[in-house]
Order: sequence, then C-alpha cells, then structure tokens
Amino acid sequence: MSKPSGEFEPSRSDRLRPAEYVGGAAIAAIFVGVIALVTTHEWMIALIGAGGAFIVVLMVLALLQMAIKPDASEQAELGEGDDPAGDGPKGPAH
Repeated sequence: MSKPSGEFEPSRSDRLRPAEYVGGAAIAAIFVGVIALVTTHEWMIALIGAGGAFIVVLMVLALLQMAIKPDASEQAELGEGDDPAGDGPKGPAH
C-alpha cells in the first residue's frame, strides 16, 4: 500500500515520546510509593502518595513540554512558517 507523497510520517522517537513521559512519571510514582510504604507500613498511604506523585510529575512534564518553542522543522510540520508573501498578521503597529 503506497502513501500519498505529502503525508507526514513521524519518526520512531516522535511516536515514543509520550511513553517516555508516562514512564518517567511511573518511575517517580514507584519511588514515592516505596518510600511511603517503607516508612509508614500502610498500603493506602503508599498508594495515595504514588498516585499523587504520578499525576503531579506527568502534569509538570506536560507543562514543560508546552513551554518549549518549536524549532524550524516543527513549525514547517505545523504549517506556521509557510507565508511566502509575508501578508500574514503582524504585531501591533506603533
């Protein structure tokens, strides 16, 4: 089966990037859960701490990813940098 010539094919690292974030958050959650379990010997506190750490780390990683400015290849992929005539919206006129 052939693909249209203009169709974008993400690289393997682009496809696995979300799994890296979830994996990092899972590692942090396991760490917090084990520390809480060892110190308190309460399963419920360990599970609550692990769940909270997972959510917080995942949200922080997502917010940090949104703060990164896309480079030239990502802008071309999104179609933001293809205004050859320069007639696009400008900043405020002074």
